[in-house]
Formats: sequence, C-alpha cells, structure tokens
Amino acid sequence: MKKRLRFYVLWSFLLIVIAAAAAVGAAWSWMHRPMHLSADRIDFVVDPGSSPRTVARALNAVGVPIWEPGFVWMARLSEQDKLLKAGGYQAINGDTPWKLLERMARGDMTQRQITFLEGWTFRQIRQALRENPDVKQTLGDVSDEELMERLGSDIKHPEGLFFPDTYIFTPGSTDYDLLRRAYQEGQRILQDTWAKRQADLPVATPYEALVLASIIEKETGHGPDRRRVSGVFTNRLKIGMLLQTDPTVIYGMGENYQGRIRKRDLQTDTPWNTYTRPGLPPTPIAAAGRAALLAAVQPEQHKYLFFVSRGNGTSEFAENLSGHNRNVSRYILGQSARPAPAPTPATPATPAATAPVTAPGVTTDADPDSEPDTPQGQDQ
Repeated sequence: MKKRLRFYVLWSFLLIVIAAAAAVGAAWSWMHRPMHLSADRIDFVVDPGSSPRTVARALNAVGVPIWEPGFVWMARLSEQDKLLKAGGYQAINGDTPWKLLERMARGDMTQRQITFLEGWTFRQIRQALRENPDVKQTLGDVSDEELMERLGSDIKHPEGLFFPDTYIFTPGSTDYDLLRRAYQEGQRILQDTWAKRQADLPVATPYEALVLASIIEKETGHGPDRRRVSGVFTNRLKIGMLLQTDPTVIYGMGENYQGRIRKRDLQTDTPWNTYTRPGLPPTPIAAAGRAALLAAVQPEQHKYLFFVSRGNGTSEFAENLSGHNRNVSRYILGQSARPAPAPTPATPATPAATAPVTAPGVTTDADPDSEPDTPQGQDQ
C-alpha cells in the first residue's frame, strides 16, 4: 500500500514538474517569439502611472497583438513593471514581447518633431499642434488669457511669445508641453538679445523690441536687409513719423484679409493699423526669429525713411519721399512717379487718422473704392 502511494505521489510530482517545465518552456517561447504586426511600425503611448495590464490593453488597442496575462506576469516576475516609463514608443514588426517590455523599461522612446516657422502667427502655431497626430490635445477649451496665466506670463495676448523653432518630442506629449517649451525658449532668447541692444533705441522694453522684431520678420526675409529695415523703423519712431507698414494692417484685418489690402483698409482704424496710429502696435504680429530680434535691437545707422520691395526678396531704400516715389515707379508701378504730399509726423498724443498714406513701401493716391487699388507695402 505504501509503495503504491509513493508511486502515485512520485508520478504526480513528475507530472507537475513536466507541466511546469512545459509551461515555462511555452512562456519562454512566447516571450521570445517575434510578433507579426499589421504594419512595419506601430506607435503607442504609455501614459503616466500605467500598469502592465494597462500597457497590454493599450498595445492591443493600437493593433499590437500581445497576450495580456502573459505580459502582466512577464513584467512582474522580471520586476520590470516597476521600471515602465511613460512616453511614446514604437512596436516594430518582428519585435518579441520581451524586447518590447525591455524597450519600455529602458525608456527607449521614439521621437517626433514639429516646426513653428518664423513669421507664423499664434493661430498658425495652434493649428500645427492640432493637426499633428502625435500631439495630445488638452487646450481645446482653454482661452488665450488662461493659457498665458498658466504659463506664468503677465502678458495676456499670446502673439509673438512662442519662439519659432523645431522642437523634438515623444508621441503623446501635450500641446501645452510644447507651447510651454516654445514660450520659455522665447523668453530666454528675448532676454539674451535685449542684453545686446544698442544705446538710444526708441524701444524701451524687451516686449517693445519683440513687437518691432515681428514687423521686421514680416517685412523682409532677406538677411542683409533686416538691420537696414530696422533702421528705417527706428528713424521713423525717433522723429514721431508713422510706421505705415502693411503687415500690421493685415494683422489688424484678421479674417477680413483676402490676399490684398486697399486704400480703404489703410484708412480703417484698428489697434494694429500703423497708418492711423503712431508708434508701435500694441502686440507683436507674428513669431520673430533670432535674426529679426537682433536686428530690432541693433538697427543699422543710416538716414533712410522709406523702402520698397524690388520683387526679388530684397528692398530699395530712400532718404526722402521723392527718392521713394522714384523707387516705387521703378519696382512697383512701372510708370512715372506721381507727386504725393509729404508725410506728416504723428504726435504721441494724437493718432494721425488723416495722415497722408506714405508707407515705407509705397505712396498711395488711389481712390479707396476704385478697382484695382494701387499696390501697397512691402509684400508686392
């Protein structure tokens, strides 16, 4: 009887050992068996605080076939469940479950990039964030004022405060994270640039320099012209002359701008219309890059008060209205220059609502309701 009992116990033990060995073998085989994905690479995101079970479900949700119980036990027994790092990853066709787990434990995340271009408005930056499939959207109902408050800024208007650059990020990063980085970079570069400013500038604060830089950014993309264009605006500010620059008018028009501006647009007052209001506009009109920022605080010293686009990305400059009109005739109108009244300097106390339309770019004498209007500004 005892021999028979020992026999059954022994066989039971052997069966258990065999079953355990088979289970271990099967588990080992599963851990190191390449997975076949529906695509060469599949992106997925591990959210902060995710457990192995949550990760396994996220993998299956995006099309990575992972056995949930096996993944959970594999992570726990190897103690890599304590090392899982939140972020964006890729499952690569042929990966094994073990290799995928190790990748998340190491934090071997994938990287993406997003570029905010020089001259973009804040609206364009937000649109780029919304359209990027790797950016997690969290600011849908957040107003501009709320966003700036969250960033710790005492400026309520976001325009121009987010530095144009290429930002590397992991999939699943939030729109707020990227905007925070662009804002902090913008503040850092602005302060660094302000420290390099020339003496006797007509801009009194870093923010005013940013406003001027945004206008320079929109007026010219030609590197050698930036400091000279800055000098034109600096000269005008110093003598109280209207800036009369079309990009500010366009910005103030908002969605009403349909690709061209007319004389009546120049005469329609908005806070950004530098034909009707003296000095700088109240906010930047776009994101300014390093070169435009440096040009704003280090303008070229000259006597020019006017400039006009040559049509090839460069500008022609003039010290007086007659010279400017000749340049307009040559590069814009293609005809003899017509006389125009001299510009009237605006006083700080009174917006020059009736000042003659004599922008840095062109002299205008077309009827405001005529078709077509005389071309305006530097964008021609």
